Amino acid sequence: MSSKSKEIYKDIKKVSIKVEKYRNEYKDLWDDFVSRSKNGTFLFYRDYMEYHSHRFQDYSLMFFNKNKLIAIMPANIEGKTVVSHSGLTYGGIVSDRKMKANEMLKVFDSLKAFLKADGVNKLIYKAIPHIYHSIPAEEDLYALFRNNAKLIRRDIASTIYLKNRIGYSKIGRWSVNKSKKNNLHVQLDDDFKEFMALKKKDLLEKHGLEPVHTPEEMELLTERFPRYIKLFTIRENGEIIVGMVVYDCGDVIHPQYIASTSRGKELFAADFLINYLIADYYRDKTYFDFGISTENNGTYLNRSLARFKEKFGARGITYDFYKLDV
Repeated sequence: MSSKSKEIYKDIKKVSIKVEKYRNEYKDLWDDFVSRSKNGTFLFYRDYMEYHSHRFQDYSLMFFNKNKLIAIMPANIEGKTVVSHSGLTYGGIVSDRKMKANEMLKVFDSLKAFLKADGVNKLIYKAIPHIYHSIPAEEDLYALFRNNAKLIRRDIASTIYLKNRIGYSKIGRWSVNKSKKNNLHVQLDDDFKEFMALKKKDLLEKHGLEPVHTPEEMELLTERFPRYIKLFTIRENGEIIVGMVVYDCGDVIHPQYIASTSRGKELFAADFLINYLIADYYRDKTYFDFGISTENNGTYLNRSLARFKEKFGARGITYDFYKLDV
């Protein structure tokens, strides 16, 4: 054993928490832990994470203390860099209600030692925004600070606090009132092929991009998670003029996709749909998180997109990315 390997082995022996890579036989244990966690959402269930397993080399980790699972980290590996997780909006350490600050420091000690021993030299950590926590769960942010992690990206998202809404702006009230005069009706839909074709056309025209999900993937995920994923549409003469795929993350509602035709824009159909979801369908939830309005790793603010969200009373939260050298 080389002197460097001996040094790494000593680092591992110092920590009391055992780290293991996720294996298929751990699926039930993993999913059960997510369901009991204080900061996990359905995006961390293995049936969600693995719909695109062909795109990523999984490197999800599980942390045990005296053979009891105390934390997990969804992750993938790219060369010598681990990311938590490239295929998810956010990742990071998922923990249960027993996790405390000092124990999280031990988790990070074990994490760093494990990564170093496996030849990894960098961790990109996508922190879970606080609105997705069922109770306070920012012990990981303190551990990142203590381990000299560097904030490398910050996106700003627009979120409505539904328990104490600040109300629409003047233009927001006008557009919603305008939409209510157009005889529009919202329905739950299952035609992801038609909707995702509309979304693809919208993204290609505006940004030259395509949706992250294919229609088949959205159908698969909705079949697996009908409780958490819904498609709402407004149709005219049988055709979708506006639609929204909504993720129900417990206390947080997140529109994953929204797309509108030119006809939908003429009728302010998106405003009608959003108002219906905020004021009626999801009125008992806590947050309505529109998601980020930034581009180029957070360095560019799409002002028109942000203004559209803010007219409904949305205000800013951040999605933060950290780099931890191992």
